[in-house]
Amino acid sequence: MASLNKLIATFLIFVATGGFILPVAAQSETGSKSENPVKSIELGSHGNVVISIPDDILDLLISDQDMVKKSNGPVIKPGINKMTGYRIQVFSDGRSQHSLESRAKARGSAIVSRFPKYRGQIYTFSSAPNWYTRVGNFINSEDAASALAELKRAFPQFASEMRVVKSPIVIIK
Repeated sequence: MASLNKLIATFLIFVATGGFILPVAAQSETGSKSENPVKSIELGSHGNVVISIPDDILDLLISDQDMVKKSNGPVIKPGINKMTGYRIQVFSDGRSQHSLESRAKARGSAIVSRFPKYRGQIYTFSSAPNWYTRVGNFINSEDAASALAELKRAFPQFASEMRVVKSPIVIIK
């Protein structure tokens, strides 16, 4: 996104100046990025430079830079996004093998019946000799912790087994 913004800014500057000031970089003399790329070019050049860019395009360039700076989470694109995130582990057992799978699936079913928003987000799997049931697809740990508290209130009998775990997640946008 940042490279696209830089390319757009370079193109606009090239067009606005008639192609005469292409080598001018959008950085100040110290090399740090300015909040406003146009001001940076005007200040960084030692000649007389005037750049005319419509305000709506300039606002778009500056706001895109701010979004890139503020964005510290993963970029969610349209479609299926696989990434590392968090899930709530609601079942984990490996002691009595004869009924573990059915108990793990029953725990997931109980959660969906009480919280339909987790339909399609119940993951039951085995890693011998244990069975696990995990719930949700959370990008950050704060959202997972909030959901964990909600699930613990709804199922106090299982609260001691529930925890937030780092896990591969799938986000569909």
